[in-house]
Amino acid sequence: MNGLRAEVVAGRGSFELRAELEVPPGEVLAVLGPNGAGKTTLLRTLAGLLALREGQIEVAGVIWDDPAKKAFVPTTDRRVGLVFQDYRLFPHLSVLDNVAFAARSRGARRRAARSEATETLGRLGLDALAARRPPQLSGGQAQRVALARALASSPALMLLDEPLAALDAQTRLEIRAELRRRLTAFGGPSIVVTHDPLEALVLADRILVLEEGRIAQTGTPAEVARRPVTEYVARLMGLNLYSGRLVDPERGRIELESGGELFASGAASLASGSRVLAAVAPTAISLYLGEQPEGSPRNVWAGTVTGVELLTDRVRVAVKGTPDALVDVTAAAVADLRLTPGLPVRLSAKASEVTAYPAP
Repeated sequence: MNGLRAEVVAGRGSFELRAELEVPPGEVLAVLGPNGAGKTTLLRTLAGLLALREGQIEVAGVIWDDPAKKAFVPTTDRRVGLVFQDYRLFPHLSVLDNVAFAARSRGARRRAARSEATETLGRLGLDALAARRPPQLSGGQAQRVALARALASSPALMLLDEPLAALDAQTRLEIRAELRRRLTAFGGPSIVVTHDPLEALVLADRILVLEEGRIAQTGTPAEVARRPVTEYVARLMGLNLYSGRLVDPERGRIELESGGELFASGAASLASGSRVLAAVAPTAISLYLGEQPEGSPRNVWAGTVTGVELLTDRVRVAVKGTPDALVDVTAAAVADLRLTPGLPVRLSAKASEVTAYPAP
């Protein structure tokens, strides 16, 4: 395999990361996870900043780390392109010399390194910035230069640590699509560590989720977004997630572990008695006061409002019930219904809006 193959057992102190991953050439893998999940540990082991306890890292057919064989390639000798959250450009060097630094660090002469850097800047459309120094760059320009420097090192593997986190919202929107194009054109394996689910969905061909030092879920962006397998992933993707047992496949009836039940119209193909997960979008749940409206769907239950939070163009209402739920409503609905903590409400959701799938 010319991409990345890694069996990682690493950590510090009592924390241990155990993860196996393969990233073929040309694929962009996004790594998501809460703080302390092991994202940074994974990045550090791949970059050579932290040695493996066990396992092996192989990139483009070359072993970079294998404790059993006493093989370890130091960071300076690994063909890895690094893009950090703060970009780490040298403030005293011009953009041209920042990009040329990659070749200079490999032993190239200054003229040859600058010629190579000029070519890289031209390929990325950054020629006009060559004479500037980092303090004269905007956030978006600095991010592009950091990417150019990483690509100029002729890497076999690209590692990006929160590459858009330092940008404002508008610049992040502009850079995101461009970064995706550049990583696709790179041709080698790329790993993007991020806490932003939208960033992962847009940039990646595949998503890997770490929780407590273990892989919780991996799949395409569509698979992870539609079928989360843990509460963390569900909240990240903006879904309510329930676990239970399918007791009536024909009717799609699921008995929930937390109490209560849900009906899912697409559950007929699942095995009776099997453990399943059911995902429901907050926008798919209706909230109202009083009696059940005429013609309501099969999923109807009572609850009590526990919190109300403004989310840009909508309001998210937390409801304690059987089951609990997050519900998205308009600001006008909050005012009309006078939604405040402690208010009894009714919830409903169509069975067609409940996605049921086998639990792992």
